[in-house]
Amino acid sequence: MPRRQTVGLALLAALVLLVAADLSASRPLDPFRAPPPVALGSGAAPQGAHCAAPPG
Repeated sequence: MPRRQTVGLALLAALVLLVAADLSASRPLDPFRAPPPVALGSGAAPQGAHCAAPPG
């Protein structure tokens, strides 16, 4: 039966491998093309959601 410390280290190693695989497979973020995190009053129009569809 594995000890608690062994299981914890195995899970931590799996998490590190998952993050490393994700970082190696994804493109870096472009901060100049990213949408604003909070667009309250900025004039940025919402897009891509059902609530952003024009009425009618």
